[in-house]
Amino acid sequence: MASVQTGRLKHLIDTKDLSREEIDHLLERARYWERKRGAEEGPFRGRFAANLFFEPSTRTRFSFEVAARRLGMEVLRFEEGISSAVKGESLLDTLRTLEALGVEVAVIRRGGPDILGELALRVRGIRLVNAGEGCTAHPTQALLDLYTLKRHFGEVKGITVAMIGDLRHSRVVRSNLWSLKTCGARVILSGPESMRAPDLEEHAPYVPLEEAIRQADAVMMLRVQLERHREALFSSAEEYHRAYGLTMERFVRMKPHAVIMHPGPVNRGVEIADELVEHPRSKIFDQMACGVPVRMAVLEWAMEGGERG
Repeated sequence: MASVQTGRLKHLIDTKDLSREEIDHLLERARYWERKRGAEEGPFRGRFAANLFFEPSTRTRFSFEVAARRLGMEVLRFEEGISSAVKGESLLDTLRTLEALGVEVAVIRRGGPDILGELALRVRGIRLVNAGEGCTAHPTQALLDLYTLKRHFGEVKGITVAMIGDLRHSRVVRSNLWSLKTCGARVILSGPESMRAPDLEEHAPYVPLEEAIRQADAVMMLRVQLERHREALFSSAEEYHRAYGLTMERFVRMKPHAVIMHPGPVNRGVEIADELVEHPRSKIFDQMACGVPVRMAVLEWAMEGGERG
């Protein structure tokens, strides 16, 4: 379940079922908001959003907060240590409390199991936006990655994007796969055998690392999700970097026009050589900058998907 509409409310749970038209609309609105930086008063002044982050993520939380404030919204911050969640209140009860207080959109980040799709069917007056859930979905990251590619290449259709690294535990790779394929990009996968995701290989081929780097127009390195591994898969960060990282030696084998991407946070010297993070062909900081206008577009889309009632 991805773009969910329940009654007059619209939710963003994943990119999987977003239509090409919806994606194009979101990217067009992101471009609009990028150009309108500070130029006008936000359209949702006096309305409320809540950021419910059950997992730490400074970049995503700040990006959503800036996006909401630029739209004129008041933002309620979830503080896990003193919340009702630690007292046993269910997330559904928390959402219904927020509904009763007049909050109109909840931005939620959490670990598994995946429940946001089910919650979207049960809430009555609050829109849900997924800011990362479990190992399956991170739709706004995928949209900002797509927006970054579109800004650079002009058109995403026909380009090859290689996603390399911890495929098994990456929520980013899944959401990116659906949105990129919807827009006509070719996606290839690579990484350690121990981190492969067989369910994704039905939709995108797994290729050897060196071949993936040679074929790609965009090389997207994925963070090693150390917090999601129960066993040590490599003896050291240096070992992983030598075997599967984007080293300087591998970088020179990329296409001359190919760009480097990473959803962040970057483990320098692990997924990517330190000197490549800020290389002229790196789009990593462009991706970060694109987060605010893309999330503004998503919040606007959700808010305009139906009025309260």
